[in-house]
Amino acid sequence: MSVPRRLILASGSPYRYELLARLKVPFEVMVSDVDETRQAGEGARELTERLAIAKALAVRPQASDALIIGSDQVAEYDGEIVGKSGGFEEAARQLRRISGKTARLYTGLALLNAQTGRVQAEVALFEVVFRALDEDRIARYLQKERPYDCAGSVKSEGLGIALFERFNGDDPTTLIGLPLIRLVRMLESEGFEVL
Repeated sequence: MSVPRRLILASGSPYRYELLARLKVPFEVMVSDVDETRQAGEGARELTERLAIAKALAVRPQASDALIIGSDQVAEYDGEIVGKSGGFEEAARQLRRISGKTARLYTGLALLNAQTGRVQAEVALFEVVFRALDEDRIARYLQKERPYDCAGSVKSEGLGIALFERFNGDDPTTLIGLPLIRLVRMLESEGFEVL
């Protein structure tokens, strides 16, 4: 069977779109409609891996000749999963809670070969140590950045960088939501060369 040359990003995230565009390979976007509700007893690692796979599988019927990328991300503060805030009040609460502490971001990545059904999946971990944040700094950040569609209410590729003390992780693109180092390896294992 031939190597699929069509590449699909199963995500409507503008952040993932921008990251995948860095690879300078042609790709299409198909937004997957997947219920992201956490299952009972499911941890951050299991949740992001399950959702990444589910997102890739959800678009397979429309892309049976493609390699399909699924991804999902959640933040974890003090052992509790923190999602997208959706608005100022919840975002401020999230940032107050993580002030001076370490957040763990789990990014699930799946690559589905729709022709063969083969799924590769990994979860990448990236840790962010936050500075001590006072109410004024939190409010100014949220008013300027409005990161309400980001896990943990932080957009690291923007002003969120001003909230951080340091990072711990092997691939900075993991922090934004699509671990490109892992993705390149997955694509190559399917015979899809990026370079």
